[in-house]
Amino acid sequence: MKKIIALLLCVSTVALTMVGCGSASTEAEAPVATEETAEATESAESTEAATENEASDKVWIVATDTVFKPFEYTNENNEFVGIDVDLLAAIAEDQGFKYELQSLGWDAAVAAVQSGQADAIIAGATIKQERIDSGWIFSDGYYDATQTFTVAAGSDIKSFEDLAGKNVAVKNATAGADFANSLKDQYGFTVTVFEDSPTMYQDVILGNSAACVEDTPIMACSIKEGSLELEIPEGMESEGAPYGFAIMDPKNQELLDMFNAGLANIKANGKYQEIIDSYLK
Repeated sequence: MKKIIALLLCVSTVALTMVGCGSASTEAEAPVATEETAEATESAESTEAATENEASDKVWIVATDTVFKPFEYTNENNEFVGIDVDLLAAIAEDQGFKYELQSLGWDAAVAAVQSGQADAIIAGATIKQERIDSGWIFSDGYYDATQTFTVAAGSDIKSFEDLAGKNVAVKNATAGADFANSLKDQYGFTVTVFEDSPTMYQDVILGNSAACVEDTPIMACSIKEGSLELEIPEGMESEGAPYGFAIMDPKNQELLDMFNAGLANIKANGKYQEIIDSYLK
């Protein structure tokens, strides 16, 4: 009888021990919050917040021309204004990004973006295949413009044929220069290249060149305001082509996407047309 009782007690003890082991195992599977894990979580959250703040504080550098009225120029109050200036401001406000606009001149603006000193360019840059092939990445077009031959007021140049044996002034690496070069052999004129528009205009006014080639809205605006003694002959105009905002580094695609989205929005809400009309009407 004593042996039976002893055996039963032994079995009970083993059973209790197994239950105790099982309970310990279950508790071990549950995650335990420690001071170290709490600090790691807090550190990860701080890093994420810092990254978001850094992104929101990004200031994009946008290069532009100095004088390309009415798209960029300095007004009588010494303020840098123009269609490009106002469009960029409206788009940045719509999309919530920060930028610094640097007025460098056409050649310097292109060079700044090519070298990575600026993120983008907005300077009445015509969207054309040659630029795309050389690495320009354009936005959607934001204004369609033609190029026109322009002569001194009172000039006897009335057609392309009248340019035979004469010289035409153009601005370096522009759609106007392309237009002139496409016609020079056919009509027998030569071409001289200038780095900026005002110097090009003066070459015609002084009689050194018989004509220059410029974007039609720029010439029309300047002539209308009486600031240039030039005139636009009829029938000496190219087909239209759009202007585009451009980057040259694919890493800046985010800025290009925001420009496109903002442009669509300000066209939809009427702000775009308001800006255009304020300069061209």
